[in-house]
Amino acid sequence: MTSLPAIFILLLLVCSCNSDDHLTPTQPLSPDDELISSNGVFALGFFSLQSSIANTYLGIWYHNISERTYVWVANRDNPITSSLSGKLVVTNTSDLVLSDSNGRILWTTRTKTDNITTESGDIPTAVLLDTGNFVLLSPKGTDIWRSYDDPTDTVLPGFKLWTNYKTHVAVRIVAWKSSHDPSTGEFVLSGDPSTGLQILTWRGKSLYWRSGVWNGATASGLTNSFWSQVIDDGEVIYSTYNTADGSPIRSHWKLDYTGDVVFRVWIDGSSSWKPLFKRPGNGCLHYGSCGPFGYCDITGAVWECRCLDGFEPAHGFSVNSSKGCVRKEALRCGGDDHFLTLPGMKVPDKFVYLRNRSFEECAAECGRNCSCTAYAYANLSSILATGNQSRCLVWKGELVDSEKAGDDISGDNLYVRLAGSAAAFSLFFFRYLNELLRFLLLHKFWPIMFQFLILSFEIRSIQRNKEPLRRSDLLQVHLSTSQEVWDPSLEFQCILLKDIDTATNSFHDTNVLGKGGFGKVYKGTLHDGKEVAVKRLSKGSEQGVEHFRNEVVLIAKLQHKNLVRLLGYFIHEDEKLLIYEYMPNKSLDKFLFDNTRKSMLDWQRRFSIIKGVARGLLYLHQDSRMTIIHRDLKPSNILLDMEMNPKISDFGMARIFGGSEQQESTKRVVGTYGYMSPEYAMEGIFSVKSDTYSFGILLLEIVSGLKISSPHHLVMDFRNVIACAWNLWKDGKARDFLDSTVTENYSLDEVSKCIHVGLLCVQDGSSARPHMSSVVSMLDSEAMPRVMPKQPMYFAQLNYEVEEGREGLENSVNGASFTTLEGR
Repeated sequence: MTSLPAIFILLLLVCSCNSDDHLTPTQPLSPDDELISSNGVFALGFFSLQSSIANTYLGIWYHNISERTYVWVANRDNPITSSLSGKLVVTNTSDLVLSDSNGRILWTTRTKTDNITTESGDIPTAVLLDTGNFVLLSPKGTDIWRSYDDPTDTVLPGFKLWTNYKTHVAVRIVAWKSSHDPSTGEFVLSGDPSTGLQILTWRGKSLYWRSGVWNGATASGLTNSFWSQVIDDGEVIYSTYNTADGSPIRSHWKLDYTGDVVFRVWIDGSSSWKPLFKRPGNGCLHYGSCGPFGYCDITGAVWECRCLDGFEPAHGFSVNSSKGCVRKEALRCGGDDHFLTLPGMKVPDKFVYLRNRSFEECAAECGRNCSCTAYAYANLSSILATGNQSRCLVWKGELVDSEKAGDDISGDNLYVRLAGSAAAFSLFFFRYLNELLRFLLLHKFWPIMFQFLILSFEIRSIQRNKEPLRRSDLLQVHLSTSQEVWDPSLEFQCILLKDIDTATNSFHDTNVLGKGGFGKVYKGTLHDGKEVAVKRLSKGSEQGVEHFRNEVVLIAKLQHKNLVRLLGYFIHEDEKLLIYEYMPNKSLDKFLFDNTRKSMLDWQRRFSIIKGVARGLLYLHQDSRMTIIHRDLKPSNILLDMEMNPKISDFGMARIFGGSEQQESTKRVVGTYGYMSPEYAMEGIFSVKSDTYSFGILLLEIVSGLKISSPHHLVMDFRNVIACAWNLWKDGKARDFLDSTVTENYSLDEVSKCIHVGLLCVQDGSSARPHMSSVVSMLDSEAMPRVMPKQPMYFAQLNYEVEEGREGLENSVNGASFTTLEGR
């Protein structure tokens, strides 16, 4: 039996080892003590590195994982030397002070709160929060210092990355000197002190890597799946790194001692850190690696330097990192210079940031200045909560540090100034004639004669095998009375009506691929053997004209592998044709809802289609120059190419959001019932979240193989697909929701994840639905946190299309009802 004195001594030993999350003036932190956050994720205490046990540091690390990982060090450049011990104290004057056993102060917060005392029993307190943030609280409980305000090399959830572009000061992340030396290293990361629009990494005084510029979705080259909306208060611009509630908190951004910016997540199964992002790595992503007018192309298996279009290697053979590229033709600073659009680019560095400009004003600003070599524009309304919400960048001189990221990573349209040509001069001449025609039409002077003159001139040009008048100019003539601004930069192949007539066998019914509310789609084979899909709009339809104009204007500017490609178009009098790339597997509904063909959609194909559509929709909402709402996303508008890759089609009902627009309302509801969000069908309110709802329905249909408009008895005794998905998912029966034709080679985790994401997308309130950027991240990564959906309602599904301007629509919409679902 243990004696009483022995028990008393044992209790003293236990009590002396602090494992609370608080520190007070009466309870200092000694070498054997640790502060543990209340959730058990982080620990704060003294440590020595194995390769340098002579030095001791005060720091924060992840608690209870096999790999000791430090996220903050207080005295990184002033360690406690051998044979000495340290102590961390909260003083009565509300400071944290770290000193060694000789009384030498090694680190202090220096909060300048000398007048704060501990009256009436109130004392200052230091707390290690669940986020890993070590916070010093005044006697009144307010924050007076945070470790997040004095970071080392790691960014944890809740950290605010800020830049004051008025004073040119920014928060700095500084790498360790080596893997075993936490002292100040040679690499530093911060926001661009001049604009706050990009992230920069320095190696000493030289730029080492650049993220690219915020463009309305993210900074190109820097994933933003966990970053909050950017705030610009007119002086400071910042974004906060967050994770969703209930998600694993063991993730962080780190500036490695090698200079790489890394995003890592702890994987319990493998007991290791998994890097999900790493820049610049090895290759041409280091700052300026490809020289002036060169860019790093990371779209292929091998990352390599290339020249921008219109340029060639300076030394004649390949792109040299020191010499870069030179122009093929010198600029002449005249009316024949033009701007070439380069999509999906990380725009160059050394730009001039012009605020409060529209796209047209931005283009004009560069166009009238002979020294301007390029410009780029973005609508920042989706990322900037306040402040100027447009971003016009212009360049003078060389273009340095560009990158081609491809379709799957956010990028900008870069407009590069190139020398003109005879064709450009002809185009300028025809535009001049168009403007003259506008004037004459406005004043009712001989409009028929001038239209005939221009059309005749075009036909004569084609017959002589010279550069023909582009279809965009011809369309501009016919739509000259429209109030909309037609973009004259659209480039298409010029296709004659007789060629289309031959290709489609005079639009014979045997060539019909499908039909919709605005006309039929025909398969055609051009004289060179190329197969195309020809959309022929119904004649005499005013809605058809609007549909035609909308589709051409929108899709002509869209470049993404998950959007159908428009090859050309024709308009003359009542004949309006759109020529698309041909999709041999037609539309998704031909497989998904056909019992004889749906087995061809195995789980890998279904999951790939889901992710492809999500990426295409993300491009429309955030990554393209314009914010585009599709408004009619459904299986029949998802086309499949030879490899069953999905492409979103039919942009006739789409709408563009400009400026600071977040949502819009209309009395003319368009789209297809069942895929419309409740706020759109009932109130005519639409936004990007309306498309998110449609995507959610589409996702649930792809997983289950059931139509949203299926009769109730076909949805496993539930009232509709949404009700079926919710009840089976919440009961842990995700397999029962999966299409019965999928019997092997599927991942139940992926199926459950897709149902989870689908239910989030069909939440009743638009604010509860995720943006497509979050949807893509959730689908691509197991580490991306997912909030729990609430039980969705549903409204009566009516299986017919609604066209703009339909009479009696409001009565039909108001007749729809909402019903709360009951569990089985």
